[in-house]
Amino acid sequence: MVVSSTAVSRRGTRLQQRLASAFWFVVPFVLLAAVWFIAVEVSGVERRTFPQVTDVVAAFVDLWNTGELFTHLGASLRRIGIGVVVAVITAIPFGILLGSNRWAAAFFSPLLRFSVALAGIAWIPLATLWLGLGERAVIFIVWNAIFFALTYNAMLGVQQIPTQLLRAARSMGTPRARMFTEVLVPGALPSIVTGLRVGLGYGWRGLIAAEIIATGAGLGYSIFLAQRFYRTDIIVANMVIIGVLWLVTDRALLAPLERRTVERWGMKAVTA
Repeated sequence: MVVSSTAVSRRGTRLQQRLASAFWFVVPFVLLAAVWFIAVEVSGVERRTFPQVTDVVAAFVDLWNTGELFTHLGASLRRIGIGVVVAVITAIPFGILLGSNRWAAAFFSPLLRFSVALAGIAWIPLATLWLGLGERAVIFIVWNAIFFALTYNAMLGVQQIPTQLLRAARSMGTPRARMFTEVLVPGALPSIVTGLRVGLGYGWRGLIAAEIIATGAGLGYSIFLAQRFYRTDIIVANMVIIGVLWLVTDRALLAPLERRTVERWGMKAVTA
């Protein structure tokens, strides 16, 4: 009975902590919306130039009712999903291979740092020249934006693995395949998750920029169309949707995954 009441008490405490955390997470956005509403009312700015909160809500409802929201959202989510999968498949093995060879790591490290600064948006002109306007160019930009940050963090993660652990695995004659899957990947995982979290933020920015230029559907294209017709309410509504998508992804998936991974392996995550 004592154990049971203690467990119930702990669950209640955790629930209270989560509710308090959620409350303080939402408060800044509520205050921002209030300041926004008051500023527009007091300043008398033309709503066509800077929309009121209620205008943005109405635009969101209109996008929902007409089905445009689902068309553009579905296109963007498909592209970001494909780009992430391709980036994970290509970047993690490459980064781990670099990290396991100090000469390769020393050679590629400056190149990776250089490329992280240019990844994503800066490649849009070349992507459209090489791949044309359309799906392939956008997916390439998403992959490009994520690849370098993820590769660099995977490399750093391998370098963070204790030397004693690597020597012990080698002295036991661990085959290369098992060395990769059972030592290098798990050891580098905290840094890999951090790299994915950072890279996905770059990927979203690259996606929106590429959609503005290279496609006929997507949240970025919706912003482009709204700008042509001076629909600032739709522009801001799409900006809010993009921000909410990233917050949900980061807070509900990436941040807990990073925390659990770091706690599981008892290592410090490294960001690019």
